[in-house]
Amino acid sequence: MSEAEGRDSAADDLVAVARAVKTRGLRGELVAELLTDFPERFEGLENLIAVGPDGKRSELKLEEHWFQGERVVLKFAGYDSIEAASSLVGYEFAVPESERVELEEDEFYDWELAGCRIETIEGEQLGVVREVMRTGGVCVLVVENEASKREHLIPLAESICVEIDVEDKLIRVDPPEGLLEF
Repeated sequence: MSEAEGRDSAADDLVAVARAVKTRGLRGELVAELLTDFPERFEGLENLIAVGPDGKRSELKLEEHWFQGERVVLKFAGYDSIEAASSLVGYEFAVPESERVELEEDEFYDWELAGCRIETIEGEQLGVVREVMRTGGVCVLVVENEASKREHLIPLAESICVEIDVEDKLIRVDPPEGLLEF
């Protein structure tokens, strides 16, 4: 039901696709953690928006990329040494939200679900989705209720999450008996 491609926390109009974790080689290459379920999206990309830990943005020209296991190696124009590339370690690389990969009708990005209000089909307010947690191939909504100081873990399954409206930031659930009890 859900796909990973993270909205950058510092910029609501960007979708993060990678995060630099270390330098590689002598030519200014960066090893980056993939933040997308769509690695093929790097094909044909000419530019990425670098977002620093402080939220500062800059557009970088992507000279080349290749995959190394579960990571991607990125080489940007003007970053031709280890020293230059090391200044980008910790940065997230993003594309404009308008360039995100289109999903099927019943699929959602994790960041689209975060912040959604959760209510039962009877109208009981349960809280707001704080995050989407992935454990062993199962997606779980972490729902926080400020008033009761309770947290609920609700599986992101069609039989439980019977209506998802990301436009109105609302998810209606039909929880099985015992799911909402401590």
